[in-house]
Amino acid sequence: MTNNNLITPRKLSGFMELAPHKQVIFDNMMNKIIKVYKNNCFLPLNTPILEYTDVLMAKSGGEIDKEVYHFSKGENDLCMRYDLTVPLARFVAMNENTLSFPFKRYQVGKVFRGERPQKGRFREFIQCDADIIGLEELPLTADAECINLIYETFEELNFDILIQISNRNILFGYIEDLGYKDKSSNILVILDKIDKIGKENAFSELVNLGIDKEDSQKLLTLASLKGDFNDILKEIKGYSSNQTFQKGIFELQEVSNCLEAYNIQKDKYILHRGIIRGQNYYTGTIFETILPEHKEFGVVCAGGRYENLAGYFTDKKLPGVGMSIGFTRLFDTLDNNDMLGELPLSPTQLEIIPLGKTLTTCLNLSSYYRKNKIRCEVNYDNRSFKAKLKDANKKGIPFVLIVGENEVNTQIYTLKNMYDGIQENLSKEDCLERITTFLNKKHD
Repeated sequence: MTNNNLITPRKLSGFMELAPHKQVIFDNMMNKIIKVYKNNCFLPLNTPILEYTDVLMAKSGGEIDKEVYHFSKGENDLCMRYDLTVPLARFVAMNENTLSFPFKRYQVGKVFRGERPQKGRFREFIQCDADIIGLEELPLTADAECINLIYETFEELNFDILIQISNRNILFGYIEDLGYKDKSSNILVILDKIDKIGKENAFSELVNLGIDKEDSQKLLTLASLKGDFNDILKEIKGYSSNQTFQKGIFELQEVSNCLEAYNIQKDKYILHRGIIRGQNYYTGTIFETILPEHKEFGVVCAGGRYENLAGYFTDKKLPGVGMSIGFTRLFDTLDNNDMLGELPLSPTQLEIIPLGKTLTTCLNLSSYYRKNKIRCEVNYDNRSFKAKLKDANKKGIPFVLIVGENEVNTQIYTLKNMYDGIQENLSKEDCLERITTFLNKKHD
């Protein structure tokens, strides 16, 4: 008989859903990121997904306003968080009297943006953020610490990266020196898309904006410079005596000195004047990370310095610097390009197969092995022994423990290595030793 009331199962577009074997890799990568954050003494923070609209939108603007999930519930005007930085600013402002500064926090959590789903863009995605917040002031060493955190994180993930670093004060000061301060925002928007539209089109847009042709060329030249820190700083230092411009030069030099002290490989970072960052809360050091062998993937991690993001919530100055990995997008890109590596078939390391009326003993054994850090399960399905063995092999489970009534009486069990097919009759303790030794060698 047909049930005409069945609902067709379907999923909203723009929301990632992974099969278990891919979720294992996803979780492993995320755990590596968290491990590095913890090793660098960042504290965990978990803010609510929902925020009051006036709080979350205090310092938004532009396209973000159109993308926020916004709704009312009773008398509350609410939004779903679109990033983790504004909730951080709200949290610090609310708890500034109890926090120790500099306050170093990391947060791994979902954020939501109601944009049109397309390649690399999701409506629900996970960000892996780390920020350092100061009280009244924050030394430039913090900027370098965040850059070093990026370096260590991608080292742990085993990715070859290039961190591109700049400082917004340099372009702000240069634009001001040329006499176009009132057009700063529009100029930065054009310079930010040089790689997408090309220098000729960028030049035309600057001229159409009312920028003198000679000045347009100067701006394009400055924004296109990239390479060794000391070489670029030496080249551009005399471009302008503008105070803001020189402040940017000084800050980059300080950050460069700290990066050298961190012993980051020289080929892992450069000074790139074309890095601008679109968010309007960045005020100084900014950085973007790419995979140099896969530039087509775009930016995989970014961040920068913000002098007073919490200014809408408190009179106290709370400068900060932070970095963020768009983890869902990164994982999806790796997946689509077959770069996830070997996919695990099952997390199980030992499967116990009962023969006859031995289920109770098998459950007891599974408890023993799990307490000894072996991922173990009992196959209590009603299929034949042959079918269970075939299933364990299909899942890639390395060991099977066969427990029949004779094994229960003698407490000597049959352990089968599914990789080489060798079977041994051993006590539960010797089975544990064999499994542990094998897994340790395989891990090494």
